Amino acid sequence: MPSILNAATTSAGKLRDFSAAAGHSGIRIEPLPGLRDIPAPEEDQPTFEGNARLKAAYYSRFAPDLLVLADDSGLEVDALSGHPGVRSARYAADAGFSPAGVATLDERNNLYLLEQMKNIAAEVRTARYRCVLAVARGGEVLAIGEGAVEGSILTAPRGDGGFGYDPLFWLPELHKTMAEIDPAAKNGFSHRGRAFSALIAAMAEQNEKM
Repeated sequence: MPSILNAATTSAGKLRDFSAAAGHSGIRIEPLPGLRDIPAPEEDQPTFEGNARLKAAYYSRFAPDLLVLADDSGLEVDALSGHPGVRSARYAADAGFSPAGVATLDERNNLYLLEQMKNIAAEVRTARYRCVLAVARGGEVLAIGEGAVEGSILTAPRGDGGFGYDPLFWLPELHKTMAEIDPAAKNGFSHRGRAFSALIAAMAEQNEKM
């Protein structure tokens, strides 16, 4: 098994989640060197796996000796036919939704989601977070891991932790949102933690290539 995976993301939240997920595996997560100088690829695939594979293969060509970790993840809301899905990070921007006084991308996305769901009853606000992780080297994808967590969407945000849609994503078994979970415990419930566990298993099967 490798000792280091170089993550192709500039998101501090994702890096934190990946590091937490890798905590007991003996694998260290480090940012991909020079990532900010590499032009981002167009994420034009219709599925999370397609985009994760695309990014892992793309970024690994810029560092052919390293194992590069890439992800695609997002929120699927059943009442919205699975949207925002692969467009989760761009949900508000795609719709041209940019209310005055709303500073961050996460805030805009959350407000737009609430607007889209304002007439949807509580019992049909079911949703899931989904994540696919891919590891590649030299342009070749070597392993894939997928994870999901089921929940529902609240009518107002709760909690100051996490990022993305976490303040709206309610976990019924915990009676908390993802943003209210202690960071140390989040790994056991998060889609990224589950995807990383699946990735570790897949990497073990591909150990000779690693």
